[in-house]
Amino acid sequence: MDLKLCEGAAHGWLPLFKCLEGVVSITQGMTPLSRMKGSLKRLGVKNRPGLIIDASPFTSPIQMFRNLALLNVEVACIDKGGEGQCTFKLNDDDVTKLVTALPQPESLLLGQPCSNNTCATIVACLLQISVRCIKLQSLQIRFNTTNIVDDFKNISGDPRFQDLRSLQRCSLPRLDVMRIPLTLDGPGIEIVRSGMADVFPSARFFVWCGGIWSSGSLNDEVRRVGRLQMCRQQV
Repeated sequence: MDLKLCEGAAHGWLPLFKCLEGVVSITQGMTPLSRMKGSLKRLGVKNRPGLIIDASPFTSPIQMFRNLALLNVEVACIDKGGEGQCTFKLNDDDVTKLVTALPQPESLLLGQPCSNNTCATIVACLLQISVRCIKLQSLQIRFNTTNIVDDFKNISGDPRFQDLRSLQRCSLPRLDVMRIPLTLDGPGIEIVRSGMADVFPSARFFVWCGGIWSSGSLNDEVRRVGRLQMCRQQV
């Protein structure tokens, strides 16, 4: 079953589903909503002005659809005039709750990553996604890169992540970082490269073609330029 919520009043269905779930839980037998919860495979939410990706009321109702193979939220922070504020209000805990409730997605598209770098999520949420969504083949999510080197160091050293790091990762072929900024020195580049390869071991490229993102070695300038050219061909 597929469901696409377009512009206008259609977005009101998400909180309505949440309200109905409380009623359904105390009733007997199968209902249209209970059947929909099990059979819905693809959910699309079309971009509209003012759409915010937050824990409540946006992602909380979605978590009841545990068999979703595709969640596609079509929202961008930047408008046609090149202006706008980040619409992504989830933090790492919110993302963890979402992917724990939705273990089946092959595509998890939570809006186009932007250059604002003001979101509360960091790269730790990527590890949660990788180990909990084993079937994942396509991912769009924003994460803050302000302290990305220290964030990756914390993942490798924090005891809270040790159990996660022992689990199987998804086979994501490429992470689309879009306009997420990244400014690093030589040692920082290697930490980010190895950190990304640890989280997504099957991915070949982590690239925004205007930046220096890459899953390969960036120590050699010629190789760096070559990789960026290869990524431009693939986008």
